[in-house]
Amino acid sequence: MFAIYSRKSKFTGKGESIENQIELCKQYIVLHYGKETLKHIIIYEDEGFSGGTLERPQFKQMMQAAKEGKLTSIVVYRLDRISRNIGDFAQLIEQLNDRNISFISIKEQFDTSSPMGRAMMYIASVFSQLERETIAERIQDNMKELAKTGRWLGGITPTGYCSQEVIEEMSDGKRKKTYRLKQIEREIEIIRFIYDCFIQTKSLAKTEQFLADCSYHTKNNKPFSRFAIRAILTNPVYMNADIDAWNYFRKNNIIVFSEKAMFDGSYGIMAYNRTLQRAGKTTKIREMNEWIIAVGAHQGVVSGKVWEEVQQILNKNCFNAVCRQSMLKNK
Repeated sequence: MFAIYSRKSKFTGKGESIENQIELCKQYIVLHYGKETLKHIIIYEDEGFSGGTLERPQFKQMMQAAKEGKLTSIVVYRLDRISRNIGDFAQLIEQLNDRNISFISIKEQFDTSSPMGRAMMYIASVFSQLERETIAERIQDNMKELAKTGRWLGGITPTGYCSQEVIEEMSDGKRKKTYRLKQIEREIEIIRFIYDCFIQTKSLAKTEQFLADCSYHTKNNKPFSRFAIRAILTNPVYMNADIDAWNYFRKNNIIVFSEKAMFDGSYGIMAYNRTLQRAGKTTKIREMNEWIIAVGAHQGVVSGKVWEEVQQILNKNCFNAVCRQSMLKNK
């Protein structure tokens, strides 16, 4: 039984469409195994899914069928249709080899039913990942340069701010358009209330209740949840770039792309490379040592000392919660 797997990140109707991939795979199977094999083909299609993750519905179904011994071969049009991650890909090939299921990529003409085919597939996968990592490094280098300007790079603005267009005169006489964050006073009042309330109560639940009692709502006109409150309390955009902020970042080995003299409390903090956004998954906050910190062009809300105090309370609460769970399990 042959499985044909096709994937495309988004629908375009051009180039290597889902239909084109499937048709080319069918032609390959017929050419190498005969027309009668058309009766023994199962097609799996994932459209609108990235190759950077294996969290794809049809892919999962196919792998379950492989696990149950229902497949003998998996055929794809091109190697990166199955995965763009060398770790995921290597693990996949191992799983298929353990079940004596061959993997065929017709574009690269790789077939894991032979030792040479397996070796060549691993080599191609390594170079594919090298290319992606090179691009990722280039993006991060560019981000570091942007960090020096303290500008807002776009996207959903944090509560309390809107995006303001700024026109800069360049040395060659040209005009350049950039953006910076501008405070929305009525929202900034809510941010101050959240910080004050949390420091007094040391509780996300009590802060949530106080916000509900005062009828405060988010930008989307919804009640503040504990998750939304925590996101605000841990976002360094609300911190003033003062000497306490400088010391906090240096103490936690966070990359700072502004001179110490700029941490005079006049402006707020911009944190670049802080989130990891992946298709099909919720946005994840990166480890602090991956952040790129710079002095922004906006006004902060709380001092570096207050922001650090809030982080200590949050960390202590988290530690206590873990301890309680551990004690309950032991009982």
